[in-house]
Amino acid sequence: MTPSADAPAGLPLTGERTVPGIPEENYWFRRHEAVYAALAPRCAGATVLEAGCGEGYGADLLARVARRVVALDYDVATAAHVVRRYPEVAVARANLVALPLATRSVDAVVSLQVIEHLWDQPGFLRECLRVLRPGGTLVVSTPNRITFSPGLDTPLNPFHTRELDPRELAGLVREAGFDAVEVRGLHHGPRLRELDVRHGSLVQAQVAVALGGGEWPAELRADVEGVTTGDFTLTADDLDASLDLVAFAVRP
Repeated sequence: MTPSADAPAGLPLTGERTVPGIPEENYWFRRHEAVYAALAPRCAGATVLEAGCGEGYGADLLARVARRVVALDYDVATAAHVVRRYPEVAVARANLVALPLATRSVDAVVSLQVIEHLWDQPGFLRECLRVLRPGGTLVVSTPNRITFSPGLDTPLNPFHTRELDPRELAGLVREAGFDAVEVRGLHHGPRLRELDVRHGSLVQAQVAVALGGGEWPAELRADVEGVTTGDFTLTADDLDASLDLVAFAVRP
């Protein structure tokens, strides 16, 4: 949320992706990391494709349990950064609507906080279906349009092309040909709900600082730095009120 700093190892923080190691970015990093941690058991021993790997921290986390992780990103500098920083991950630059993998070649496709950036979302999901083996797992996460850009047809984030609500996400995945589609929502756990009360919305307090360009209030900065992956919960309950959506599906 604050593009004034650079991430360790030189990947710029532009606002398009989150990166680890920046105190003011810690809330967003942990919010994304919580989903990787939740899905990691599904990738144990598997050949995994991460479509849109960003900084690479998620692919690296999955590489600790998977048999092999192939990470793709369209941005040249990002792909080069992942090669340098995460040697356990196989990296390539690619257009995500034309995946450079053989048909039925991977056990799982993971794509977190990516589909909202794509112009051809159905085409991307069809490509995910193509490269998965029968019985393979798809995991796609995206901001919940209802809470991320409430009441708006055009996303607030200038890097997003189309945001989705729970029904839209599930419908797209089913229409691409997947079975057993399940959508869960990421929510604040008890400690973050307390911080929401303290700051009148932890997210909006951070956004206000980012848009205003001023100094971080000391209390807000300390609370943001202290966020952990365990402060978030992933559940099928109350999807419309969730922060992010996570769709799990199976290739027939």
